Amino acid sequence: MPTGALFARLDLVRPSILGTSWRHFIVAFGGGALISAVALVLVPEGTSKLPPIPAALCFAAGGVSFYLLDNYLSQLKSSAGQLVAMLSDFIPEAIALGAAFAAGQSTGLLLALLMVLQNLPEGFNAYEELSKSSKLLPNQIILAFSGLALVGPICAATGYYLLAQQQELMGALMLFASAGILYLVFQDIAPDSKLKNQGMPALGAVAGFLLGLVGNMLILGV
Repeated sequence: MPTGALFARLDLVRPSILGTSWRHFIVAFGGGALISAVALVLVPEGTSKLPPIPAALCFAAGGVSFYLLDNYLSQLKSSAGQLVAMLSDFIPEAIALGAAFAAGQSTGLLLALLMVLQNLPEGFNAYEELSKSSKLLPNQIILAFSGLALVGPICAATGYYLLAQQQELMGALMLFASAGILYLVFQDIAPDSKLKNQGMPALGAVAGFLLGLVGNMLILGV
């Protein structure tokens, strides 16, 4: 997230470096990586740990919860809203990551890669929005993002040491996060990546998913 914010700061100072098409490509790339995390890791792992009805309920609860959170943040109209939105999917993913490594699953490495790919464009997009909608200085925003990054290892350690043996709970958390990620992709990322008469954003989404697909096949030895 801090690295994405640094790129965004450079882009705001020198907008000619990236240009409009590549800026939207980066945003869409993050969306593609998020969808690959859902399709290749979180949903398969989550559904393998729960029966169909509890799995469906957890997924539905995630979608409704993120919808309510999004509405609340919209009404709040605070610069903290973007930070909360980033944490809302980052925290459950980090917990699931720690639990996956504790269980010795190869999906942990893939999930770690996808989280990096996801948070780079997410940090990029959030920095640009915060710089326009808040009174925070550039260094303050980057410092806040750096603080958010430290939450990841804490959550991963929680998953590794405390929740790795709670398979049903981990499955529920993965499905809950999956629905929230899908909501965020179609509510925030996909509309922001749209660019009239340009195919670059859609290509970015395909590239993001492709990277997750190739990573999954290499890690699983397919």
